[in-house]
Amino acid sequence: MSAFVAWLRGVNVGGANRLAMADLRAVFEDCGASGVETHIQSGNVVFSSLAAPAPRIAAQVEARLARDFAVTTKLALVQAEALRRIVDANPFLSQGEDPAKLHVAFFSAPVAPDRLANLDADRSPPDAFAAGANCLYLFLPLGVARTRLSNAWLDARLGVTTTARNWATTTKLLSMAEALSAARKTK
Repeated sequence: MSAFVAWLRGVNVGGANRLAMADLRAVFEDCGASGVETHIQSGNVVFSSLAAPAPRIAAQVEARLARDFAVTTKLALVQAEALRRIVDANPFLSQGEDPAKLHVAFFSAPVAPDRLANLDADRSPPDAFAAGANCLYLFLPLGVARTRLSNAWLDARLGVTTTARNWATTTKLLSMAEALSAARKTK
């Protein structure tokens, strides 16, 4: 059984969409997830499931958060094995860029290739981006606060909800998901 990572957009950011991680874990468990863990207070969840397919759990979680907590958010969902491929394929690492300046924007749904191809590479110099498998790799040398490659801009151009995480969070979640997958295989 594989583990999954779910990223919730805009949870506990700037005082909006306040949600305790204990409540978030409980919602995932109520929707059929098992082995649920959260990382930091911004809607990062690792889980597995025998009871229901992960996409169904994600849809139920979105509905429950809206109903029970008045938190309207979209989830990006990636299987542990796919996240491993995403991490291993980061083109900015192979170019020797500082991992502290790297982020990954995850998509709530697949993006049409023409939409990715039409992103303006000169929108926010010296920032750079590269398309990945259901994600966009971001190199933000001046920091996330100064980039013009915002979630809102990406959402409008790509036609999906995006949520970005820094490289440290992305790799930590991968580690957690791989540990959960390994633990489930030994049971």
